[in-house]
Amino acid sequence: MAKLYFYYASMNAGKSSSLLQADFNYRERGMRTMVWTAALDTRSAGMVQSRIGLEAAAHLYTPETDLWAEIMAAHQSAPVDCVLVDEAQFLAPQQVWQLARLADEGGIPVLCYGLRTDFQGELFPGSAVLLGIADALVELKAVCHCGRKATMNLRVDASGAPVRDGAQTEIGGNDRYLALCRRHFRAALAS
Repeated sequence: MAKLYFYYASMNAGKSSSLLQADFNYRERGMRTMVWTAALDTRSAGMVQSRIGLEAAAHLYTPETDLWAEIMAAHQSAPVDCVLVDEAQFLAPQQVWQLARLADEGGIPVLCYGLRTDFQGELFPGSAVLLGIADALVELKAVCHCGRKATMNLRVDASGAPVRDGAQTEIGGNDRYLALCRRHFRAALAS
């Protein structure tokens, strides 16, 4: 029975490298995968890239993409053995339900990788639905500078000062975000 998985973590926990390893494992066994990533993340359009140098071509989704229709059309041409979605926090709620339908009705395992919360500790809409309906939730671990598990994403400005307000989504990497434990996240915002 196919399942919908949500692998979540803070920034710098290895979500993309974990996705790329899973993709490699399927393909190494002669299976066909479809890798998807958010068109919103323009840093590497059409690619899933990890900080450690791994990468793979990916289909791009926008909030309007009908993932069920797109993936089932490809599946009818040549069977898809697994769907892997990077930046899953950017999925629209209806897209998460489409991915669940792929697992339930299409019989295709779906592995989603993304952030749980934003820079204010709030759930992303896509992540909220994934946390609610995924068959399996897997927390990947990142490490705070103190050695504790990092669960929070602190947005910083160009000078490294914490950012408290702004749009939920602002694309960036190590230049814009720090993965921190809750204690150090709260301390940074209080300063």
